[in-house]
Amino acid sequence: MIPLARVTTARESAALDASTIAAGVPSRALMQRAGAAAASEIARRYASLLREPAAIYVGPGNNGGDGWVVARALAAAGVRVRVVAAGDARTDDAKAERALAEPLVEREPPAAPPLIIDALLGTGSSGAPRGEVAAAIAAVNAARDAGATVVALDVPSGLDADGGDATHSVRADLTLTFGTMKRGLLVGRGVAGRIVLLDIGLLAPPDEGALRLVSSPWVLSRIPAIPAEAHKGIRKKLVIIGGQIGMAGAPMLAARAAMRSGIGMVRLVVAHDNLPIVQEGLPEALARPWPGAREDEVREAVTDWADAVLIGPGLGETPESRSLAERVLSLWRGPVVVDADGLNVFRGDAKKLSSLLAGRPALLTPHVAEFSRLHGASPDDVLARRFDIGVELARLTSAMVLLKGVPTIVSSATGARLVSAAGTPALAAAGSGDLLAGIAATLLSHTGDALFAGAAAAWAHGTAAELAGENGPARGVTLTDIEAMLSRVWRLPDADCGYPVLAELPAAEPRP
Repeated sequence: MIPLARVTTARESAALDASTIAAGVPSRALMQRAGAAAASEIARRYASLLREPAAIYVGPGNNGGDGWVVARALAAAGVRVRVVAAGDARTDDAKAERALAEPLVEREPPAAPPLIIDALLGTGSSGAPRGEVAAAIAAVNAARDAGATVVALDVPSGLDADGGDATHSVRADLTLTFGTMKRGLLVGRGVAGRIVLLDIGLLAPPDEGALRLVSSPWVLSRIPAIPAEAHKGIRKKLVIIGGQIGMAGAPMLAARAAMRSGIGMVRLVVAHDNLPIVQEGLPEALARPWPGAREDEVREAVTDWADAVLIGPGLGETPESRSLAERVLSLWRGPVVVDADGLNVFRGDAKKLSSLLAGRPALLTPHVAEFSRLHGASPDDVLARRFDIGVELARLTSAMVLLKGVPTIVSSATGARLVSAAGTPALAAAGSGDLLAGIAATLLSHTGDALFAGAAAAWAHGTAAELAGENGPARGVTLTDIEAMLSRVWRLPDADCGYPVLAELPAAEPRP
């Protein structure tokens, strides 16, 4: 069983520190572990930059203490280290580490250092930075603008560790975070750079409701292999219902993603006038017109053929599409993914959708506005509670809920939540959700596990975008590029990051 890293608030992170200390691990030992692990990563990643003096900006709290540990470790390895202190150390642990490091480091302000380590503020800070710390943050950012590389310890100083607000934050190229992934880092990816989660030996009690970060090894180890003797029926049959007039592209995008993800057969059920379009544009798929009101028409087009159903891409929000969705969902009792207009036609009527979905594997894939329409909460409230609110909609609708965004959170009615941080801004484009829905429907047909299918699909979708951009800017990357990369996603090596790295996320938008 591959473990998944925890995603925590600042308070939850502090509680895990406290429980580890209560179990007998001294608080200073945790600081030393964090600093030593960070120093090792910095030395490994930036050996060439460390030929010149490195600058470390330290604050008065325990994050500053982490910085003093890093300063001592680098100095002991032969690196010239210049420390800039924004205020006197206030905690006993920070004072003790400062005393050990001071004889080994220089204290004059650095002149154009190639590498800066930010240890000013940690997860416990709140509000806008003030005084010496604010001035130090400005100095770090100015040096970065002039070409310096910036490494932040735990979080970029000034970043809200819960909500991700980065108005007054350091802008980092690499963030080395300790023990758990902080929620704010996943929201504020733009200032965090590459994020590396380091193990510092926290003693975390079992918690079925804890947020967990989806990883490549976890996904790839759980996806069932396609057997050598497989035929198209073994690889499952997917019906995609949508394609209102003027929206034939949406179900076609979903179908292409499903084919890239291992489905055996796809049938597109679209508005009659769109049949020639989808047949010409996707000859490997079958096509049928929307069934009429008779039960036998729905059975012939959908329920007697499908292993899984995806309803919503390009469906439109009309009385006709609402009626079609109700007829299909009442007769089809197998695995289903409901996306886009499949959700919008039930706006304000989650109770009805729940009655149609109950008793089978079901996944909803809303973006924030679609979630708001179905749940009743405002979009701002959805964003403010993005890590937790999905559980409420899961309970309302009797389905797993994949809330799209940065990051994507998949929730169950029991409180289980999985977080996928894979992806780039290239996914912020019309049609991206259709690709995601096609991947999710395929994985649901293969596993029958809607929570896993949603989390794995979000990871695959985001990872394909990362591969399409090849760690470059999102501008210029198209959905066609992302779709093509899906074939590479399933072939990625599933090796873990290697101790002490628990997880690693690329920069959301790499530095120019």
